Amino acid sequence: MPIQKVGVLGCGLMGSGIAQVAAMAGYPTVVKEVSEEFLRKGMTGIDKSLAKFAEKQTITPEKRTETLERLKGTTKFEDLADCDIVIEAITENLQVKRETFAAIDKIVKPGAIFASNTSSLVITEMITATRRADRFIGMHFFNPVPLMKLVEVVATVMTAPAVMDEAMKFAVSLGKVPIRTTDRSGFIVNRLLVPYLLDAIRALEEGAGNVEDIDKGMKLGCGYPMGPFTLLDFVGLETTLYIANIMFEEFREKRFAPPPLLKRLVAAGHHGKKTGRGFYDYSDPANPKALF
Repeated sequence: MPIQKVGVLGCGLMGSGIAQVAAMAGYPTVVKEVSEEFLRKGMTGIDKSLAKFAEKQTITPEKRTETLERLKGTTKFEDLADCDIVIEAITENLQVKRETFAAIDKIVKPGAIFASNTSSLVITEMITATRRADRFIGMHFFNPVPLMKLVEVVATVMTAPAVMDEAMKFAVSLGKVPIRTTDRSGFIVNRLLVPYLLDAIRALEEGAGNVEDIDKGMKLGCGYPMGPFTLLDFVGLETTLYIANIMFEEFREKRFAPPPLLKRLVAAGHHGKKTGRGFYDYSDPANPKALF
């Protein structure tokens, strides 16, 4: 079944980005939030994002207007009933996701595809809450969604090949570059990225170098756009810890085990750029100071 109408669960940072790119690509898009307050905040964010694109002449004022006209915000699951694909981008909590998918499975038409934007949870553990195992996939977008090109499309052992093909085509229609991956925690990107970030912390703990020198080493030696500690602070230390714990639970390998320093910083409320303090101090945002 060709995808003609898109539903998005959640209008936070990721959900609003997914809804925005779907509407920009020409799809009528319904985005559902738990409250009018969260919905207004998310829709305002989309409007501001589109305004920036228009200011930079990336899109025309007409396209901005058309995109907003294709978007519908709601707090009711029933408004997702006739969507051809529903992409979940709510809190990274397996039980909450299962409950949400169970609720919409009774409402959304049987032929629709369900997708989760999870970055670390196992898709198969969500599928069992529904009656459409063959039409359930992962679609992991990257932040910020309107700018980042990659989408990991995740197949489970039960996903129908035709559904994967349709999801790949859909991702391309959004202007994204999709890659196929299997249902293992972390998929491709986080499976490789998280151990690298954790190992950078271990190198710091073991005295291999300070924060600035390790960051400079990976930028200038490997050509990375930013060093591991700058990236950790940008992603959020609590987010990295959460993902690492999920992946360690899945694989039981040391490379996924969170280092003590990461645990201590999160426990202290130092989550990175968002809290003003992580591996760097952001008191002067234009000139962050390394703390280790």
